[in-house]
Amino acid sequence: MQSMLSMVARGTAFEQRSLQLLQECFSMSLKRVGGKSDGGVDLLGWWWLPLSPDSQPIPSTPTRRRIRVLAQCKAEKKKFSPNYVREMEGVWYMHTQDRSPSESSIPVSELGTVALLLSESKFTTATLTRVLGSNVPFLLIHLPPPPPISQDSRAETTLGEVGCAFWNPALGGAQGVLRGRLDIRWEREPGGGGRPGLWYHDKRVQNWTPDTHGEHINALEYIDR
Repeated sequence: MQSMLSMVARGTAFEQRSLQLLQECFSMSLKRVGGKSDGGVDLLGWWWLPLSPDSQPIPSTPTRRRIRVLAQCKAEKKKFSPNYVREMEGVWYMHTQDRSPSESSIPVSELGTVALLLSESKFTTATLTRVLGSNVPFLLIHLPPPPPISQDSRAETTLGEVGCAFWNPALGGAQGVLRGRLDIRWEREPGGGGRPGLWYHDKRVQNWTPDTHGEHINALEYIDR
């Protein structure tokens, strides 16, 4: 019983760290779902990105548009296997193709739906190969366990290091959901380590979600090179 409670606490803590990372680094506003009727989804919400419609010229400062995100979090010690990718593909198809908008309980976006997998353990080579060949738009994030927090620390959560962030052509490619307009770049910190950041045509995408920053903000900032 104690072991089961420990696993639940670890999973909950990992979901909280994942929410923090996604909001601070990726402009995602997600919420925990969980429960027996979660449809295979741990986190659900929106990804707010500076994307213009395909029929319009690409503006220098595009407005934010939202993409639906379905996420699963795996706080396990064993390496992340392709089985989890196949499982998530089934979840994605269930929510995007097996139901009409009127039948689905999850609102949709005209830009599409992204399958997001977050893992506390590393992804295997077979996992990455499976994701690369998938028609489902995938984003994978490795979020290793954080360093221990001392007893006198007042911090409630510690994000820790980010292992990697990786998306497949169905998401980031020229014909993918993002139309090849955004990149993930690793932003190094002076003291070591770093975090992933989103870039749009050599401009850094500022972090933004409507629930934390209001209605409007300049989506991009110029970086001196």
